[in-house]
Amino acid sequence: MLCLWAIPYGLGAGGVDAALNNYIALHYSSRHMNWLHCFWGVGVTISPYIMGACLLGGAGWHAGYRWVSIIQIVLTAFLFMTLPLWRRQKNVGNANVQDEERKVVGLAGALKIPGVKEILTGFFCYCALESSTGLWASSYLVLHRGVAEATAARWAALFFMGITAGRFLSGFVSVKIGDRNMIRIGLSCIAAGILTIFLPLHGIYFSLAGLLLIGLGCAPVYPAIIHETPTNFGADNSQAIIGIQMASAYVGATLMPPIFGIIAQNIGVVYYPSYLLIFLCLMALMLERMNRIILQKELTK
Repeated sequence: MLCLWAIPYGLGAGGVDAALNNYIALHYSSRHMNWLHCFWGVGVTISPYIMGACLLGGAGWHAGYRWVSIIQIVLTAFLFMTLPLWRRQKNVGNANVQDEERKVVGLAGALKIPGVKEILTGFFCYCALESSTGLWASSYLVLHRGVAEATAARWAALFFMGITAGRFLSGFVSVKIGDRNMIRIGLSCIAAGILTIFLPLHGIYFSLAGLLLIGLGCAPVYPAIIHETPTNFGADNSQAIIGIQMASAYVGATLMPPIFGIIAQNIGVVYYPSYLLIFLCLMALMLERMNRIILQKELTK
């Protein structure tokens, strides 16, 4: 039953995710987009503690899901009550037209827009990297670096802490620096983190520093890609493109960590940083290629 009801839950979560990100991209600045995703990090950090408290308190895993469901129901009620306020929001972000004036482009039409395939590939690589980093960090520390299991599980959370703190800080500087430069800074920080893990440096703290750097680097990339979508492809097309960007992201987050599990089991977990580096290079290549396509489009206007 849990797996069965996860299907409509996932469909609903995906719809809310795409619509909310599009709304923020159209009506708010990059500062708000970074803070929106910063609170994703807060949720990721808090939710295991809710389940852990229920398990340790003897209430069982059912109680953990029950408390999360209560939070979701309260959130849904607030969303419905505040819907009239959403229409009053003026466009202070990327949008040049109001929602009711915007023509909706379909999936087939969105894929034909120059640069969309590149951004989808870049988004796929980003979430593949983010998910693989978070899910396999503990295993890498234990199996390759010889760190105690409890210590590895605790310190692997540095990656998510880096994302959360990085997005909070990015909110203060993203407006001045711009989405495109924030992405480039983030990719450079990810590269530094992977290199720190990759080098045969002695001591656990180098690996921990690498995880923190990767988290800090990941922080501005996702929000910046979403926020610049209306600017790159037009407000008319943003909802459809952000929707398929989310789908591409979820595919990367779902498929790529298990594939590394096969690699780790049959070849070795030592290739963890190499696996991350592949996605980083492909992501950087696709995003810069998209930038060139957008620049050429602007020059021909």
